[in-house]
Amino acid sequence: MPESRRKTLIAANWKMYKTAEEAVAFVRAFIPLASTHRHAEIVLCPSPTLLPAVVEAARNTSIRVAAQNMHWLDQGAYTGETSPLQLKALGVTHVLIGHSERRQYFNETDETVNLKLKSALAHGLVPIVCVGELLAEREANQTTAVLERQTSVALTGIDPASTGPLVIAYEPVWAIGTGRTATPEIADEAHKIVRAQIARSLTPQVAASTRILYGGSVKPENTASLCTLDDIDGALVGGASLVEASFEQIVANSAA
Repeated sequence: MPESRRKTLIAANWKMYKTAEEAVAFVRAFIPLASTHRHAEIVLCPSPTLLPAVVEAARNTSIRVAAQNMHWLDQGAYTGETSPLQLKALGVTHVLIGHSERRQYFNETDETVNLKLKSALAHGLVPIVCVGELLAEREANQTTAVLERQTSVALTGIDPASTGPLVIAYEPVWAIGTGRTATPEIADEAHKIVRAQIARSLTPQVAASTRILYGGSVKPENTASLCTLDDIDGALVGGASLVEASFEQIVANSAA
């Protein structure tokens, strides 16, 4: 499917940064900037405690809000967790699933990613499922195997008819926060691997319509060269999304 049929998505992962006051100030400053970029869907992913303030600040705008994580169950005795019902009640529309830092530091597995993806789709949340290889895995020529495994397990038991909202984010772990960025050629190859696995796990039609984002030290300077490639449908942005002007430039450059 031509890239023009898949709307660009640019997501700002704020990780564990910003207070509520700082988050609201960002949104207020960013709204007039975002209004000039109709080509892209813009999503902010703040910390859990910031979600109510960011949802309210972005109300009646085109900006959407994502949680950085969620539990797959609707409720239960799971201290410190947040359910999809709670996110929906806040006005959250998207959710990150399986971010590499969740996998690395908080024991997220391919299997829990699958449970969360099923729950997100069932509750009408747009899932942004993260996949990506470690440096050691890339150096051992295991990138293809890792991406195929993570993608196939995430999609196990998923009804192709329910996957309209599905988004995948390829984030080479070796490029996150390191200043190292996958070349456009490396990123494009990885996205093709992921798209081919979606076709095998679901259907070629779902693979053609699924947006695949690149995430890994995305900056204004490299956004255009990444987003010109047919299989790259946007970006999951970390540190460069914390400043309004920098993030706006990334959104603008993604139109290239």
